[in-house]
Amino acid sequence: MKKLKLEELGRISTEEYKKATKLPIAIVLDNVRSLHNVGSTFRTADAFRVGKIFLTGITGQPPHREIQKTALGATESVNWEYHQSAGELVKNLKSEGYTLIVIEQTSESLALQDFTPTADGKYCLVFGNEVNGVSEEVIEHADLAIEIPQSGTKHSINVSVCVGIVVWEMAKKFI
Repeated sequence: MKKLKLEELGRISTEEYKKATKLPIAIVLDNVRSLHNVGSTFRTADAFRVGKIFLTGITGQPPHREIQKTALGATESVNWEYHQSAGELVKNLKSEGYTLIVIEQTSESLALQDFTPTADGKYCLVFGNEVNGVSEEVIEHADLAIEIPQSGTKHSINVSVCVGIVVWEMAKKFI
């Protein structure tokens, strides 16, 4: 076994990435305050060819040094938009045919491993603020709530880690 060099990985260019087929997944960051979490979300979205990222409310936007530090250039490849209101955004995405999934602990949450996307579906995954979670204005429009089962003493997982877990689980079902 040997560690591969960057040139041996066969990665596509940013231009090729922009033309490539993407997963039918959009990510909404609902008032995510940590620029590290924003940058990490971009990097995860790039890795799995997520369709688009929507940044809302107080969520930081590129270009920003702290976002770039963790995104490592993914802000140049991944399509993204900023919207002030997460509630208005998700209403619009639902009207475009997206199934709105909040990643949140609710009275009706489904365990991540029990969710199976359909091959022809379009999914919008909403990740919330590090302290307050997904906003009520978004939850009221949700089609489904998914949570990652946990057995430790903490009641939540860091946003960027959560994005990685959920997007990987979704991506496995499409690739």
